[in-house]
Amino acid sequence: MKKKHYLLILFFVITAAMSAQDDKKYDLRLGLVFQKTEGLYWENGIAADVSSNYLLNKKIHLKFNYLSSRLGSGFGTNAIMQDNFILGADWRFRAQKSFQVMAGLNTGIFLVDYESDLFDVLPRSTMLFAAETGIFYQFKFPVSAGMVVGYNLINGNGVNVPGTLFPVYYRLSVFYNL
Repeated sequence: MKKKHYLLILFFVITAAMSAQDDKKYDLRLGLVFQKTEGLYWENGIAADVSSNYLLNKKIHLKFNYLSSRLGSGFGTNAIMQDNFILGADWRFRAQKSFQVMAGLNTGIFLVDYESDLFDVLPRSTMLFAAETGIFYQFKFPVSAGMVVGYNLINGNGVNVPGTLFPVYYRLSVFYNL
């Protein structure tokens, strides 16, 4: 059984090495995300961004973000702990250039941990749906960065959506290109 695992790992390593020698048909970026919600918390986390020649010649980028106040304003404080799991797609204008303008849509889930039974009557989760626009820069070395402003179309009201989901946010992303 272990022999099969080693063969599978060897297969992936060889495939990755061969694709690295080829003209890159896809781009994979992993990085850090820093988000400020207007009037509320800093939320930090990790991100992945994937594009391919098959996605309209790298004009469409698929992304995943995990953001949490646990890694931002909530770190070592009594701020409300909230987590965002976000999937999205961006359209990149000037996709073949270093400086790109982007527009995109995101969806996901927003979770709140009030850390007390006293708040059990309050909503603890909701769906996310946001539109965003921003700029992205690909440096000559394998690092890229983007700045985004976004608007959550589902806003917190404290009745059926957690009250800490504010509409406007700003995000800085820094990626390493694999």
